[in-house]
Formats: sequence, structure tokens, C-alpha cells
Amino acid sequence: MAWLLAALAAACAGWLFWHSRRAERIAATIERLAAGDWDARVGPLGGGRLGRLARSLDRLAEKVQSDIAQLRRSDAVRKDFTANVSHELRTPLAAIKAFAETLREGAADDAEHRMEFIAEIERNADRMTRLVDDLLTLSALDSDARPPAAEPVDLMRLAAEVTATLKPLAGRKELGLRLEPFRDIPAVRGDRGQLKQVLTNLLDNAIKFTPEKGLVRVSAACAEGRVTVAVQDTGIGIPAEDLPRIFERFYRVDKARSRELGGTGLGLAIVKHIAEAHHGGVAVESRPGEGSTFRVCLPV
Repeated sequence: MAWLLAALAAACAGWLFWHSRRAERIAATIERLAAGDWDARVGPLGGGRLGRLARSLDRLAEKVQSDIAQLRRSDAVRKDFTANVSHELRTPLAAIKAFAETLREGAADDAEHRMEFIAEIERNADRMTRLVDDLLTLSALDSDARPPAAEPVDLMRLAAEVTATLKPLAGRKELGLRLEPFRDIPAVRGDRGQLKQVLTNLLDNAIKFTPEKGLVRVSAACAEGRVTVAVQDTGIGIPAEDLPRIFERFYRVDKARSRELGGTGLGLAIVKHIAEAHHGGVAVESRPGEGSTFRVCLPV
């Protein structure tokens, strides 16, 4: 009988030691997590309540670590965005200030150059207005303050409106602006105003970056329950290394040329955001010197 009690006592002692070691591992991990070490994990502890507790703690730590990483990425994006906005606003503001000072210091009496300075002030003010308008649009899209409407949209009619609006801009460069018939293209459900902005941004870019006497085409196709609208140009094209970043905010292939043409660097980001809000997407194919084709895909 004595040997049985001794064996039972030894088993209890071993059980308590084993469980105390498991509890110590959990406690040590909790202390490391509390100190900010989000790489800390308990690791496998077998079955039972302590094992389930360890697994739950590890899952929680992974979730918190993932959330912290996301917050850091968001903070980096926010800081980068703020820096870009500041830079984009600083340039036209500096120009307006310089021309205003020149006029104040006597150029206002210089009939030959006065209107030239005033025109530059107006041009930079317009650039700031476009930038602020695009920032407000992105802010509304980001916050879901104005989710897309769900109304039937006739894309052929919409494309005809946009091409008619931009035809004078193309005419100044002697560009061909061709709207191909949208044959057997059903209506899509979406926000007419937002989809109009998508086509406007893509066509405006195509016209800006296509040399004189080039061609810009708009066409559409339908397959597998999705409509694809394509805007194709014979413009300067986009280098392959820039294609993955072309839809990023403020990303420009040729910064100087883009600013000279009045671009804000936000147009394609708006296109991507609106397409995705409509459960669709946007893609681009391009070769330098041969032109680009942007395709917006939308569900029927």
C-alpha cells in the first residue's frame, strides 16, 4: 500500500510540475506581449485547457501584430500622401506669389507683360482648383460618404457625351477622336456621374499624351457577364517598369510633362477607386512610342 501511495504522490508531483511549466510559459509570453514584444508566442502546449488557452493567446497575438503592421503601413501612406499634397500645392502657390509680387513691384504698368503674368496666375490657380477637386473626390470615395448609386447606365450614350465634351480639346491637336459603336452592350448598374468621371479621366489623359494628328479610340465588348470599355491611343506610351504603379496616387511617369499639361497625378487613382467600388477593375497595356490601352471592366 505504501508503494502505491508513493507512486501516486510521484505522479501528482509530475503532473503539477508539467502543468506549472506550461502555466509559466503562458505567463512569460503574456509578460513579453505586455512589454510590446508582439513576436512572442507560447507555441504548442498539447491538449487540455492550458493548451487551448495557449492557442487562443497565440492567435490573438498574431491578430494584434497584423493590425499593428496595417496601422504602420496606413500611417506611412498618410504621411507620404500629406507630403505629396504639400509639394503639389507649394509649386503653384510659389508661382502665384512670385507673379503677384512682380506685378506689385511695377510690372502692372508694363502693358507688354502684364497680361502674361496675370495669365500665369490664373493657370496656377486653376491647377490648384483641379487638385483640390480631385482630393475632395478621393476623400469622398475613401470614406464611403457617397456610395455609388445603382441605376441602369447606357455606356454608349455616356461615352458619346464624354467624347462630345472633349472633342474641342482633341481638335486643337488635330487628333482623331473615334467612338466605335457599342454593339450588343447591355446597360450596367452603377453611378452615372462616377462612371462619367472614369471615361472623362481616361479620355483626357489619352488626348494629353498623344502627339498631334494621332488617334484616340473608345470601344466596348461584353463577355461572361462583364462589359469592358477600352480607351486606346497612339500616344507616347508607358515604360514597363512604371506600369505596376500607374494607378498610385500622385505617381507620374514624366512629372515635368504631366504638370505642364495640367495633371494632378490623381486621375488614374480615381479611375481605379471608382471601378473597384462598382465591383469591377481597370487594367492597362502599353509600349513606349506605340500608345496605351486602358480597359475598365464592369459587371452587367
